[in-house]
Amino acid sequence: MNIDNLVAVSGMPGIFEMVANKSNGLVLMDFSTGKKRFVTSRKHQFTPLQSISIYTLTDTVPLDEVLQKMRDKKEEVPIVKTSSPAGEVREYFSKILPEHDDTQVHISDIKKLIKWFNFMEAHNLMDRPKEVEETNDTEEVTNDAEKKSEE
Repeated sequence: MNIDNLVAVSGMPGIFEMVANKSNGLVLMDFSTGKKRFVTSRKHQFTPLQSISIYTLTDTVPLDEVLQKMRDKKEEVPIVKTSSPAGEVREYFSKILPEHDDTQVHISDIKKLIKWFNFMEAHNLMDRPKEVEETNDTEEVTNDAEKKSEE
């Protein structure tokens, strides 16, 4: 799973892909419409998903690992609705990440995480390959070395 260019934007539902960075905002692609648009930093705050971690009793766990755990346990632990009572939401998340710090991870945080997970599942963002560019660069270097050795 690759969440490197994905951002959450305050006041806008869903998750967006950062296409370009400008001094006064970001150019974002909306996965729902496939369209790109400029969003100003004067009006919105941007949160890169790769910078988010969930507090545990001893450390933190990166968001992509938590999302992967949710995906892996989806069959045995069905995802609760965000409209579910707080106790059910906490119980669900305790099955996903038992070591989370319930004093620092609020119900609203878990509900937002569930919304992001559902959005990413609906738009096939969970299947984005990680570090595709590095693989291509490595292949090019290998191919260049093979070409030089043939000469």
